[in-house]
Amino acid sequence: MRFPTTIFCTLISSFTAVNSASPAEWRSRSIYQVFTDRFALTNGSTDAACPPGYGGFCGGTWQGIVNKLDYIQGMGFTAIWISPVVEQVADPSRAYHGYTAQNLYGVNRNFGSENDLKALAKALHDKGMYLMIDVVANHMGSDDKAEEINYSVINPFNKKDHYHANPICFISNYNNQTEVEQCWLGNDYYPLPDLNTTQPTVRDMFSTWVKYLVSTYSVDGLRVDTVKHVEKSFWSIFNSASGVFNIGEVADGNVDYLCPYQNYMDGLLGYPSYYQATQFFSTTTATSANLIGEVNYLNSQCKDTTLLGSFSENHDQPRFAWYTSDMVLAENIITYTMLADGIPIIYQGQEQQFNGATDPYNREALWLSNYNTSSPLYVLISTLNKVRTLAATSSDAYLTWHQQIIYSESHVIAFRKGDESFMTLMVVNNLGEGAGTKNAVMGNIGFPAGLTVVDILTCKSVVVGSDGSLSVSIEGGAPMVSSPLRLSMEDYR
Repeated sequence: MRFPTTIFCTLISSFTAVNSASPAEWRSRSIYQVFTDRFALTNGSTDAACPPGYGGFCGGTWQGIVNKLDYIQGMGFTAIWISPVVEQVADPSRAYHGYTAQNLYGVNRNFGSENDLKALAKALHDKGMYLMIDVVANHMGSDDKAEEINYSVINPFNKKDHYHANPICFISNYNNQTEVEQCWLGNDYYPLPDLNTTQPTVRDMFSTWVKYLVSTYSVDGLRVDTVKHVEKSFWSIFNSASGVFNIGEVADGNVDYLCPYQNYMDGLLGYPSYYQATQFFSTTTATSANLIGEVNYLNSQCKDTTLLGSFSENHDQPRFAWYTSDMVLAENIITYTMLADGIPIIYQGQEQQFNGATDPYNREALWLSNYNTSSPLYVLISTLNKVRTLAATSSDAYLTWHQQIIYSESHVIAFRKGDESFMTLMVVNNLGEGAGTKNAVMGNIGFPAGLTVVDILTCKSVVVGSDGSLSVSIEGGAPMVSSPLRLSMEDYR
């Protein structure tokens, strides 16, 4: 499917200056997730070897990201989330991803120097973009066996007493929350020493460090790993100490389990929606009931779904294209990801329809795509970012407006977002690329009678009926995003 660049699909760029990093400021951002080791090499190579599933360093750097910021900004992203930056254990198979820290006050030299990281922050800010860094407060890393760890080399938590280590236990029952919080991830040969974050000393040391990290490297936000493995009360202290927006990973699809964490942290990754959206959009046989139910339940239970991270791929989950190669289904889930409630997040390579399975096969080297800016999903993401930007700049209420499902059937869902000052109508489906034309009449959608609205993705227009209904034709299973023609003509110029 091609997405035209016409008067309807040309938007002004927003965010020309970085002023703050509050939750309200982040709400208007869209995030491109960079897996640092696999994004770009300093020398710009597009053929450097990095075999699928390789567990080690392939050579991506912070300077490589700087060199390719135009590729990211070309999709309309206003922030990036990069891998953890701190010094890691020596074993490259455990260090390349960044989640096995050994020295919080050092940097991962495989990615560059302290000055390189500062240069990345400056380059982003010069483009009006935000820097989000991935951090871990649940555990550290070690090259030793669990019972033989030399704690003295870990900085700053250099004493055994800083850890849940008397005795050491590994998580075996994820239904036991005490075990999830107090036992270790990993195993005896590859342990992740679990910090005892209930200790005032450990909490103070983390507060000191996160303030240092944010101020030293001009960080605008934090993606926080393994949140469910730490007691909730810790996170309000950590979030406050950082002074910037925090979005946490609670890797669980249970709304009742996930939502309470938002009482202690600004935002969360929207895992419940991720699981249901993947299930619906990855096959033409799934029906919409579960996704609809999850969207409505999230809105009723979470403190603020507009601060959840809306995603459909990341470095821990299989690529969407691993489930299906259907391009139209990929277009639908990306449209949903970008325009649903929350802060949209696209994982590097998703725009190139990478198809790796679960970790580590979903950590492909992006340079092997030659940074193709003409790929259908790259163009689609760029268009959707423009739509979201226009909506946010046209209506003060748009970003805090909770999406409403105004029409549904087994394989089609229509979402309204926004008030009368600017509204979008997103129609997504799982009909698939083999579908013909699907006609639907949607009543009481929110547009006034007689208004001409345009589908931004095809530039086809239709007039709202006298009863407020809208007749739409879904062609070949493609998603649709409609907005008022008058606003489109005036504001997309």
